[in-house]
Amino acid sequence: MGGGVFTYIVGLTNELVDYFEIYIAYAVRPQTPIDFRDKFDKRIHFIEVKNFTRSISLTKDIKAFFEIRKIAGNIKPDIIHLHSSKAGVIGRWAFDGKKTPLFYTPHGYSFLMTNYSLLKRMAFRFIETVSAKRNCMVISCSEGEHHETLKLTVNATYVENGINTKELQVLMDRNRNLEIKDEQFTIFTLGRICYQKNPKLFNQIAEAMPDVKFVWIGDGEMKKELKASNIEITGWKEREEAVKNSLQAHVFMLTSLWEGLPMSLLEAMYMKKICIVSDVIGNRDVVKNGANGFLCDCLDDYVKAIRIAKESGCKELVEDAFSNVKTKYNTIIMAEQYRKIYNSKIR
Repeated sequence: MGGGVFTYIVGLTNELVDYFEIYIAYAVRPQTPIDFRDKFDKRIHFIEVKNFTRSISLTKDIKAFFEIRKIAGNIKPDIIHLHSSKAGVIGRWAFDGKKTPLFYTPHGYSFLMTNYSLLKRMAFRFIETVSAKRNCMVISCSEGEHHETLKLTVNATYVENGINTKELQVLMDRNRNLEIKDEQFTIFTLGRICYQKNPKLFNQIAEAMPDVKFVWIGDGEMKKELKASNIEITGWKEREEAVKNSLQAHVFMLTSLWEGLPMSLLEAMYMKKICIVSDVIGNRDVVKNGANGFLCDCLDDYVKAIRIAKESGCKELVEDAFSNVKTKYNTIIMAEQYRKIYNSKIR
């Protein structure tokens, strides 16, 4: 219940609740909104898994194994869908997928996360490889993640992430008068200031362009890396405040070392912001370089793309990006694809 996965779960379940009775077995994180239940449809049920932890803990993981088995035994679900690595591993061994169809969405494989040592990543890949032999369909959230999945199992498909464009449009309309009021050219990003998001490179770009304002909407353990005088760190913001900050910027930038398929990118595309992002799985599945945004590999690539954005405005590019989200990357289309998959497997 944190970050992009939280947004994903909200969007998916709120769209599907008209067709299914939904129970969410969850654990909280520091980034979990205090009022997270208010984001969901009132018909959705919540059960906290006391022993779910993000880090590996043999004792707690074994307890979580039996805890989710007990939860499923009480609910007797027709479908079980596991989200993220921890639930994906524990859940695939807790359930056999024979009586109840089992699905798993990685939201970014742990073995692709370069903040872990090579040895740890090899261990994660081994765990995913062994777990992939269980009777479970993997549903990736991007085409790039799907290609990684096919290296592990052929029992796989993908449904691309989508955002709730209706909800976002309401917030945009409510704050339309604030859009780009600052004369200084402004670049923003949104998320936790952590190794994955590569704040060190973000800072280097800001230092290379002192005439540009950079805004990081969020907070995190690596905020000391953001030392350039032209960087503003807003801290964590409520949803509407974050949208306000986003609307006042010209460019959305992601320097991530890896991604699943970032919600923040899709929302920026819908807001008609020029998107300049790292050339990694997830980002490159959505952004086509020079057509609806810019893909970058190094500092010089980012500086060049920002200069182009500043000089030209890239009107056709942002319109193309907006159209992509409207017709492909939204929760209505995403939920309809999931509904078809679920119904095809229900016994």
